Amino acid sequence: MRVQHPGGRHGAPGRGAPSSRRGRMPVRGIRRLSGAFATAAVFGIVATLALAPLDGGPDEAVAESTGFRGDDVQSVEIAADAQHPTVSSESYTASTGPETLVLGGTNHDWAKLVLVEGEFPVTDENVAVITQWMREENGPDNWWNRNNPLNNGNGSGGGSGLGSYDTLQTGAYYAADSLRRLSFYDAIEAALDASAPAGTTAAAIWASPWATSHYGNGGHWTASHVPVVEAPASAWGR
Repeated sequence: MRVQHPGGRHGAPGRGAPSSRRGRMPVRGIRRLSGAFATAAVFGIVATLALAPLDGGPDEAVAESTGFRGDDVQSVEIAADAQHPTVSSESYTASTGPETLVLGGTNHDWAKLVLVEGEFPVTDENVAVITQWMREENGPDNWWNRNNPLNNGNGSGGGSGLGSYDTLQTGAYYAADSLRRLSFYDAIEAALDASAPAGTTAAAIWASPWATSHYGNGGHWTASHVPVVEAPASAWGR
């Protein structure tokens, strides 16, 4: 850095000063040496910082204050007579509401509605046997006939099972009521409660005393999957 006098000019030697510069280092040389010394000092500071050990940071400070190190091993001993807590293993099943089934409107929905109304398990096996039963009574393409898919005489005004209900939802209620309340459905009721294989429940249907022909002891029963068929909205009272 150059230092200037207030006049902006460089300082000049005064009168009487010796003209010879022997024994004196030129100003320019002094400046060069001072610059070199400054540079060396900076590199020295940088080197010192590079070689200095780094601080362990807050984690190390905590470890030193607590006496805990990462390689320390802790163990917990449990008494042999200690009692372990009991873990609950309750199971929960989702239930399907009647409103959802009515909006669905199919023969499979009606079978599920019977199970819901009777508080039976709504399982694939139970739905399969109810839909098969409906097919044997009214056929798959007109399963909603007289809103009485199982030709149930209970509450329909027809003792032979040829009565009618105002809606399919009413028919589902009375079908469930028959299964739960009337004694000659007991074997069918037990099979549905156990969610037995569809063939087992079907055999209980064939053997029931109300079935005069007993479905040919199964010879007139088709066990294949029943296709999904939707009933007219009016059959549901919609």
